[in-house]
Amino acid sequence: MHRFLTAFRGVASSLVLLSSVVLLPVAQAQMPLPPEVAARSYLLLDVTANQILAAKDIDSPIEPASLTKLMTEYLVFDALKSKKITLKQTFSVSERAWKMPGSRMFIDPKMQVPVEDLIKGMIVQSGNDATMALAEGVGGSVENFVKLMNEQAKALGMKSTAYKNPEGLTEPGHTTTARDLSILSTRLMQDFPDYMGFSAIKKYRYPGTPAANDTNRNTLLFRDPTVDGLKTGHTAAAGYCMIATAKRDFPNLGAAGAPGGRRLVAIVLGTASDSARANESQKLLNWGYTAFEAVKLFDAGQAVVSPAVWKGESGTVKLGRPEAIVIAVPAGSSAKVQTQVARPDPLVAPFTRGQALGTLKVNVGGGETVVDVPLVALETVEEAGILGRAWDSIRLWIK
Repeated sequence: MHRFLTAFRGVASSLVLLSSVVLLPVAQAQMPLPPEVAARSYLLLDVTANQILAAKDIDSPIEPASLTKLMTEYLVFDALKSKKITLKQTFSVSERAWKMPGSRMFIDPKMQVPVEDLIKGMIVQSGNDATMALAEGVGGSVENFVKLMNEQAKALGMKSTAYKNPEGLTEPGHTTTARDLSILSTRLMQDFPDYMGFSAIKKYRYPGTPAANDTNRNTLLFRDPTVDGLKTGHTAAAGYCMIATAKRDFPNLGAAGAPGGRRLVAIVLGTASDSARANESQKLLNWGYTAFEAVKLFDAGQAVVSPAVWKGESGTVKLGRPEAIVIAVPAGSSAKVQTQVARPDPLVAPFTRGQALGTLKVNVGGGETVVDVPLVALETVEEAGILGRAWDSIRLWIK
């Protein structure tokens, strides 16, 4: 099981492990074995729990094909969110965009196309012409837009990704990994929830373009009502690829635990056919929902622990997460969950709200850690006055 290991800054090297929500010792739970997946690489991520449930060759470089368009989406949505552009604004269609090979929206230089329609053409029809028009409209030029793509990839922590174009046609050095695609997919959904409905559109075509070119290539949208995105891709070099995300309701999480339900993302790269990428993605999603269950440990803003603080205006500080802490464990093992808190000792003020101050380490049945959840200060603790600091200095020296 993959571990999300998170470093925290500005803390003392001395750590103390504190028991928290520890249940009775039980036999260690066995991690479920993933199904056989016919793909060069794949990754199944529980977005709600921020845990990788299954993976194969997730750091191997691959061609992303039209999955590249997810980064183009990110930059377009960012421009919309910051009001640099609007959905109703129109972009012209350059000769370069018009002549793009591969999947197309079928727009031409005589048209002035609204941004909203270009987005639909890029996502639903995977139009390379629509993607090029958006890149030119947002970036000023394709070359500058590609520069922005690579800068954004670096900012998101996509360490193994290099973009050469905005649409995903094969080009030397245009590569990414399944791990990086999981980062991009997650941030796309988290950062721009207002625009994610575009990915769930089943049919769309721009007036005056071929009626037959109206169907989303993500066939899971038509099979599984819980699937609401994200993107497909295909080139001869990349094979058939898909990033599919689903959101299913689980009563045990509650509205506070996971607004909108439990979300998984399946990334399947390099399959043999359109049907294969859909089948393998569906297989992974169904397995993830049945082989693992989600357990809400703490509500959003709830203190996991409230340890003592030295030299602060407050005697304690609440550690937790601004969002609910949800974990994924093997189905039927929720009663075996054990947790410990690792934190610096002593905790010496000041602390700012949101400052990383420890880790919640979760295991099942006393086995190896399933996931490490970073804990932050839920409140600001100011430094005490001179007398308070002096008194605590004496107490610490005696301690």
